[in-house]
Amino acid sequence: MVFSMLQVTDPTPRELDDRRLYLNRELSWLSFNERVLDQARDAHWPLLERVKFLAIFGSNLDEFFMIRVSGLHDRLASELESPASDRHSVAEQIARVRREVVRLCDSATLLLSEQLLPALDAAGIRIRSLRELSAASAAWAREYFRTQVFPILTPLAVDPLHPFPFLSNLSLSLAVEAEDPLTHERRFARVKVPESLGRFVRLEVEPGNRDALGDRCPEEFLLLEDLIAENLSELFPGMNIVGVWPFRVTRDMDLEILEDEAEDLLALVDREVRRRRFGAAVRLEVASAVPAHIRALLLEKLELEADDIYESSGLLGVSALFSLAQLPRKDLHDAPLRSRLPPGWSEQGDPFSLIANRDVLLHHPYDSFAPVLDLVRAAADDPNVLAIKMTLYRAGTNSEVVRTLIRAAENGKQVAVSVELKARFDEENNIVWARALERAGAHVFYGSPGLKTHAKALLVVRREAHGLCRYVHLSTGNYNASTAKSYTDFGLLSMDPELGEDVSALFNALSGFSKSVGYKKLVLAPHGLRPALLAKIDQQAARALRGERARIFAKLNSLVDDDIIRALYRASQAGVPIDLVVRGVCCLRPGVPGVSEQIRVYSLIGRFLEHERVYGFGPRGEEEFFLSSADWMPRNLDRRVEALFPILDPRLCERIRNECQRPLEKDNSRVYEMAADGSYRRRSPEPSQHLVDGQEVVLERAGESEPGRVNGAQVSVSL
Repeated sequence: MVFSMLQVTDPTPRELDDRRLYLNRELSWLSFNERVLDQARDAHWPLLERVKFLAIFGSNLDEFFMIRVSGLHDRLASELESPASDRHSVAEQIARVRREVVRLCDSATLLLSEQLLPALDAAGIRIRSLRELSAASAAWAREYFRTQVFPILTPLAVDPLHPFPFLSNLSLSLAVEAEDPLTHERRFARVKVPESLGRFVRLEVEPGNRDALGDRCPEEFLLLEDLIAENLSELFPGMNIVGVWPFRVTRDMDLEILEDEAEDLLALVDREVRRRRFGAAVRLEVASAVPAHIRALLLEKLELEADDIYESSGLLGVSALFSLAQLPRKDLHDAPLRSRLPPGWSEQGDPFSLIANRDVLLHHPYDSFAPVLDLVRAAADDPNVLAIKMTLYRAGTNSEVVRTLIRAAENGKQVAVSVELKARFDEENNIVWARALERAGAHVFYGSPGLKTHAKALLVVRREAHGLCRYVHLSTGNYNASTAKSYTDFGLLSMDPELGEDVSALFNALSGFSKSVGYKKLVLAPHGLRPALLAKIDQQAARALRGERARIFAKLNSLVDDDIIRALYRASQAGVPIDLVVRGVCCLRPGVPGVSEQIRVYSLIGRFLEHERVYGFGPRGEEEFFLSSADWMPRNLDRRVEALFPILDPRLCERIRNECQRPLEKDNSRVYEMAADGSYRRRSPEPSQHLVDGQEVVLERAGESEPGRVNGAQVSVSL
């Protein structure tokens, strides 16, 4: 299957500043989300996994409007030109985004109605309309509405005495038009569909059916908005209901934190998070049947233009399908994940002696996150541990890591934590954890002004017989045990003295005001990472020009940065083979004659979200491998504290080849290959080949690896 949504003709440019060599970021992101939607089409997945991918598609699109499209509208309103990296005006980008979103949403609606809902019905998971119900089920639904729904509904009329109500972000509402039977005057009201009840109302089966049918008993649901719409006479007694139509609003949810004006950053972020809910509307989703005068009213009250309205003949807000995707039907899900542990690792073991013996490389979710938790737990309770330092970016709502840090502080350890208050959509969680850590006596700091701290680092200082020793953990992913079950990330546990000194210096820079120091093994943004990456790319170009073997391999989430792209183009022109595995946005165009003929770009979308950043420089088998928290984007290289660290143990380098590079080469089902025009073609097996999923290859390898404790977990991927 080919996805050619960018429609860029090949002008075969030669000048590396020619903007035709750089793909539009917003359209590239939409292309990524189409690849997610393609997974929902794939019948090789268990049915509820397909439903999950469709929900992810919808959730991704919501965030795209909240952040990226709202940013385009801000630029348009401020009359700001497009950045130099984009040859399209802001208005052109908004128009092109709209066309693609309409196309993708129409495709998603068709997929749900023609494939997924019939398949769910056949599997005994049915979304019913009230008109289909038996008398007994209809009576149950009416009673459920009367006792569980009606008491919390609030109809809000709109007239001179009742102003148009505020519509919260992503809230689903019903637009109601009612008529006074005496005066024939028509009135408008809004009824919010309460989020607290869940979108799908599980129908109680008729008495005796569940016992009689057992496991074959179907799961039947009503849409909550349908149940409310059918019972509106209870909310508007004495009025004739003329029409009722669902609609949904998306708002600008980006935060602008002016740190230079802040005396207390935590209080400022807390205030801005509360204010964010009142951001300007950027999208109005409506049912196709909404009449013109109701649309006009909504657009006027929300201060939107006609092009900001998106109509659908299907379910509004398909992210609601997450609740169906989580139904406990083992036959409709992936097999449970069984994560491995390093050899010799056990709950009763001593993590310090294991790390002191040799570096440990963890590849989540194939490797359990337990060793990281074990290290923090051991450090919290070990009387010889003097200090624990950690960066927190997305810890989640129920963080065992943070609770253990609190226990360590209460045990008298010196605990220092860099909490990133500006981690988008995790601000509230991080504010709660920051205050809890402070109450326990931990030192909490928020990094450098104007920068987000995105580096993932843990330092444990321990008194041992021969003096103080530093144990470090560096990672490409967050200290979040939940996402570690669904995001692919690498982490390194090490007692390397030079790494320990570097990580100590990093924390001193974050908590104090020290200037840049000479790091021995770490490379940090915003000052050192960009020049280091450019130098590594240029070194490979120089090798190729000398006739030596050269190669560049990079696996990352996004490739946007112009300087990096130009350097890769130059390396390709020098003859360097370049393989880029870019899950999401990629603004580089591979395969352009005379410019990028040596570059191949792949995207892998699978059961787990590909999240690790792995960079390899040098010919195959001789690479210098680096792991990093940073993607190749201006924000990562210039406006964040990011870390890059080397993998020097040949044994661990071979693991990266076996679990990161070779599965990609074998995969003939989940990999998409990018063409010069920005389109993607999905690999498919030849008739004589078996289907090979690269992530499954690594899972099988994990199952055959050295014995250790194995953790079981059901995976749920959020993109």
